Amino acid sequence: MIHQKLLNPQSIVVVGASNDLQKPGGKILKNLLDGNFKGKVYAVNPKATEIQGITCYSNAEDLPPVDCAILAIAAKYCPATVKILADNKDTRGFIILSAGFSEENEEGAALEKQIVDTINRVGGTLIGPNCTGFWNINYCGAFDSPIPPVSTQGVDFITGSGATAVFIKEQGLTNGLSFNSVWAVGNSAQTGIEEVLEHLDTNFNPKTSSRVIMMYMEKITQPKKMLKHATSLINKGCKIAAIKSGNSSAGSRAASSHTGAMATSDAAVEALFRKAGIVRCHSREELTTVCSIFMHPEVKGKNIAIITHAGGPAVMLTDVLSNNGLEVPPIEGKAADELLSKLFAGSSVSNPIDFLATGTAEQLGYIIDACENDFDNIDAIAVIFGSPGLFPNWDVYALLNEKMKTCKKPIFPILPSIINVKEEIHDFIHNKNRINFPEESVFGKALAKIINTPKPQPLNPTLPSVDTKAIRGVIDNCENGYLSLRDIGILLDAAGIERKKEIEVTTLEDAVKYAREMGYPLVMKVVGPLHKSDVGGVVLNITDEETVINEFNRLIKIKDTYAVEICPMLFGTEVFIGAAKEENFGHQILFGLGGVFVEVMKDVHTTLAPVNKEEAKSLIYKLKGYKILEGIRGNEPVNIDKFAELVARISALVMAAPEIAEMDLNPLLATSKAIVAVDARIRVEK
Repeated sequence: MIHQKLLNPQSIVVVGASNDLQKPGGKILKNLLDGNFKGKVYAVNPKATEIQGITCYSNAEDLPPVDCAILAIAAKYCPATVKILADNKDTRGFIILSAGFSEENEEGAALEKQIVDTINRVGGTLIGPNCTGFWNINYCGAFDSPIPPVSTQGVDFITGSGATAVFIKEQGLTNGLSFNSVWAVGNSAQTGIEEVLEHLDTNFNPKTSSRVIMMYMEKITQPKKMLKHATSLINKGCKIAAIKSGNSSAGSRAASSHTGAMATSDAAVEALFRKAGIVRCHSREELTTVCSIFMHPEVKGKNIAIITHAGGPAVMLTDVLSNNGLEVPPIEGKAADELLSKLFAGSSVSNPIDFLATGTAEQLGYIIDACENDFDNIDAIAVIFGSPGLFPNWDVYALLNEKMKTCKKPIFPILPSIINVKEEIHDFIHNKNRINFPEESVFGKALAKIINTPKPQPLNPTLPSVDTKAIRGVIDNCENGYLSLRDIGILLDAAGIERKKEIEVTTLEDAVKYAREMGYPLVMKVVGPLHKSDVGGVVLNITDEETVINEFNRLIKIKDTYAVEICPMLFGTEVFIGAAKEENFGHQILFGLGGVFVEVMKDVHTTLAPVNKEEAKSLIYKLKGYKILEGIRGNEPVNIDKFAELVARISALVMAAPEIAEMDLNPLLATSKAIVAVDARIRVEK
């Protein structure tokens, strides 16, 4: 729980305060004094008696009781100072700007631990160390700039990087994005991004809380906590966008299975964000644009009207929207003809609605009214209006502002002439409190990303029932490493997954005997080598005894082979399901087209367990090769319901057996009636 003395202190001390505004201790004191803090402010510095007009104490022991402390002193002095404040001054909020802690070396990590232990002992809250600070509607406890004017309707911004936060704020403020709070958590020694999300969730007030949350992170240390609270916040009506930078080295590690090669940490992050409903961004511009769109009414559909007085930007925006699954539908009929009659000759209302470079504010009003009231196939409106420098745009932007107040459909202003009409745009942003989207393609991609991000999935979905007793019987009694075919068979049967009936043979006599009893065609595979196909260890469609003899003699001699698997030849479309355990995230479940498609196309979706049938089916529909599953050129279609159910069953299996480190079902042969596991590998790591 984040302490109220951090959130809303009645008194604050800056330890390491300075008159030098180029030092963190000087700049943070100035920001605090210049801000809206109404409580008492103290300063500590042994070299001064007064700093920036504030009485200065020589050390923390001389202070009166104080709610919140901001430390801008050398790391080595921080533990003792924190102890004095926590034990003797009833301080419970701490912001430590200083560097030199766990980000540097083991000695610094030890200092950091002392601080956290002290603050935890008294039930306080720490932001940092190694951060730029924290500010909200009550005070500014940050030394960086710019410090935006606080807006209770603005964004709550949580960041693991103070410097990056500066650049993101600059990007957003330039275009009119407002902020409610900024949490620069630094090393996250006690309070990280996940704890802030938890605070925003548990203290959410539908009347007063911000509805937009922006995050920048370089690590996710508690993914399950993030998933829980992000999901909860979005279900309460919030919108969240985030950058997670830095891909794990796991993505390039040598893996013993297809699943292991694809199940990277970044894939787990992608799956977590999608499961929670977080819009994932990959640049500062994209992040601030997505959050700027969040500040507008929600777009309820995929049909966008583009209003423009310049053809090129409208064409580019149309391309971006259309290429990302949105629609720019044609506008026609009596209402369209009536609108066209109010515009200058040469205008077009077909969508994009082009009312020419000479178009007026009055005409823009006619067009917006028609999109709002007359065209039912329009869900949102993008207005592109700049200037070649020949005339001012005051009247156009004033009209646009008024229409944004009254229209129910969202209106997004794309005002590209940031030099030619910079005064008008400045007024639109700062006096009318509007947001500008200066680049149409950036806006279009951000809007599409928002609309294409699914709603949160249930955190505890209903899964198919599995035989947990049989599953635990195998897991509890096996050794680490790859399971035998027998144990794999027991697990698949217990999970309700249909599989081929195979045997392992070690002698030619047993191979021939099985072939005579089972009949043809058959499949023979080596048992032992990790990648059977790579060593020529798979033989398909065997139709006679002579081939059985020849291939057994060849296969058994392949390096690392200790037996030969033999089973009936099955037919169907090859699909794939796998699972891999990722530290802290739990199990990733991967599924898509199987066989060589896994290696060549990597047409696979990833989600996090638990996953139910409905979530699996929604992702199957989004596979690039989904048309193959539907059946093309006379091939039998795949039973999508059955495929989705098997994904859910694998999810249930790994939930019952979290010791499963990696598993591959590749391929499964799928028809309209059944899906059968042909090859399976399961590795256990207890």
